[in-house]
Amino acid sequence: MEAYAARFDDLFSTLAQRRGFREYLAGLLLPRDRNKTLTCLAGTEPVVGAQHAAAQRLQFFLSESTWDREAVNARRLELLLADAATAPHPGGVLVVDDSGDRKDGHATAHVGKQYLGSVGKIDRGVVTVTTCWADERVYYPLHAVPYTPAHHFPRRKSDPAFRTKLQIGALLARQAAEAGVSFRAVAADCAYGDHDSFRRELSDAHLPFVMALKRGHGSWQYKDAFRPVDAARELAWRGPEQPGDWQPVTRAFRDGRTTTWWAADAQLGWGGPTARSGWSWPPPTRPPCPRTPPGTWPPTCPAPAHPASSTAGTRPLTSPKSCGSTGCGTGSNRATNRSRTNSAGPTSRSAPTPPSAATRPS
Repeated sequence: MEAYAARFDDLFSTLAQRRGFREYLAGLLLPRDRNKTLTCLAGTEPVVGAQHAAAQRLQFFLSESTWDREAVNARRLELLLADAATAPHPGGVLVVDDSGDRKDGHATAHVGKQYLGSVGKIDRGVVTVTTCWADERVYYPLHAVPYTPAHHFPRRKSDPAFRTKLQIGALLARQAAEAGVSFRAVAADCAYGDHDSFRRELSDAHLPFVMALKRGHGSWQYKDAFRPVDAARELAWRGPEQPGDWQPVTRAFRDGRTTTWWAADAQLGWGGPTARSGWSWPPPTRPPCPRTPPGTWPPTCPAPAHPASSTAGTRPLTSPKSCGSTGCGTGSNRATNRSRTNSAGPTSRSAPTPPSAATRPS
């Protein structure tokens, strides 16, 4: 650990800062409970140990000492990217997510009443948006930015400094790409994937993605509204012995157990593998102009005699069985997956890389 910590010494101006960095690093790595608390990081007794000299030193290092956390994190990423055991490659994924921890009071920075994934409900706490690089062998965090609720700003949500979790997540994805981190796609759950604005920001940054969607999420089409679950249900499936369009995928978990998932490609909407994204922002209210790319209507394009209705209709469901979360991507609107017992499953789309199928357990 000393050899690793010595690579950061030039980023700290005093001996006390270098010692504080080593104590903090040791506290994170040692097998202690509650390693998010100051007393645990310092190795002192909970609550009453907060006044111990070791805890006070660490408190000063983390909150008052003048060192640049961005520079320290950049050095950490530089070492990760240079090591053959942890270097990212184009086959990995960049995971965008947020995590929250309970925190009482009102004076702590970034604290507010909001949804906390760690407890599964709305409570008072602090939420941090993070990016993580992962493949089948290893995963590690890249960047982290705390989300600041609107009541901390003078003008609330209209304040120029206010940023939503979606905006922070898109910013961190671009930041990872600019740092030289290679990945096949950005992955996120339906808290991010259900929002057109987040997917649009990734698309504008030319970052392929696979997003989970709620099973009722609809895609606007020029003929009618079409959901990924509907596209999955059109694929042939006659059971595990005759899977039709579906291919078995064996997934292994940390505890050693394995389960069979099913994946398949499906066509969603009017777009094809070489077409632009079949998603529209906002939903179209008239057919496409024949002289421009799909989803654009220049002022010179003649309006149709009977513009399409903006009311979203849904295709009739042919199966009573349920569907899990679904996903979408920036390019060809393809790739669906299903479970052994469900008639439909998650859908994903990615470009310009080959289709990346999301998965659902059997």
